[in-house]
Amino acid sequence: MGSYTKPMPELAEVEFFRRRWNPGLGHAIDRVLLHAHAGVFKTCDPALLAHRLTGATLLSSEAAAKQMLFCASGDAWLGIHLGMTGELNLQPADYVPQKRDHLVLVQGDRALVFADFRMFGRVQFHVGPTAPDWWASIAPAVLSSAFTIEAVATFLRRRARTPIKAVLLMQERFPGIGNWMADEILWRAALHPRRLAGSLTEKETAALQHETRWVAEHAIKIIGNADSPTLVDPPKTWLFRHRWENGGKCPKTRALLLRETVGGRTTCWSPARQKLR
Repeated sequence: MGSYTKPMPELAEVEFFRRRWNPGLGHAIDRVLLHAHAGVFKTCDPALLAHRLTGATLLSSEAAAKQMLFCASGDAWLGIHLGMTGELNLQPADYVPQKRDHLVLVQGDRALVFADFRMFGRVQFHVGPTAPDWWASIAPAVLSSAFTIEAVATFLRRRARTPIKAVLLMQERFPGIGNWMADEILWRAALHPRRLAGSLTEKETAALQHETRWVAEHAIKIIGNADSPTLVDPPKTWLFRHRWENGGKCPKTRALLLRETVGGRTTCWSPARQKLR
């Protein structure tokens, strides 16, 4: 197990925390405890949430982009966005909520807890026969059949004058991709983060699409594995393990890495591998 330095939750981290509540699926919710005035409830009615979830059975869950959705009986839909510091965890049924624990679903022998120290996360709630619009409107996943080379190429052409690092953070085409995953993708595709999106060749666009899917798939397998009690580092062959080291070196070339602000975000890349044309 590695010494994972927790970044802002991205696709893989969201999957890890979603799976932490898996033991609660198929079981009834006996009580709902919450901090009704917490900022995480600013887009929903916490009283309605507590009323409809009390006695309901948690049926299923899924993750999309940087969000997760839990379906309960009675046409109840609970959405959670982790923000910067949110997390889900599992506690005993007699757990006493702490100040940072804004939503607790108590079941027979467990408590499903949503904690968020800085309250940049969000809880959403919907009642209806189908998933809410705020969930259905999330862009197709990068691991779906809709994430094709052609779809990526079209998106890049529409943002031709934008640095490719900034484009990778646009959730309307790359849902769930955040800062560290974008750096990892560009490093593997050998693309400089300042390259303009419209300058990529067909071969480079294909490489970008391939590496986006590869990083997402393997990050979910490694980091998103909730069988581990903590988030786990990817292997040392990934840029992830070296991007914040002072004097960090590229795992492929062993040349020094650089860090600068690109597209408003701190960005790490390997000048020996990712050359700016």
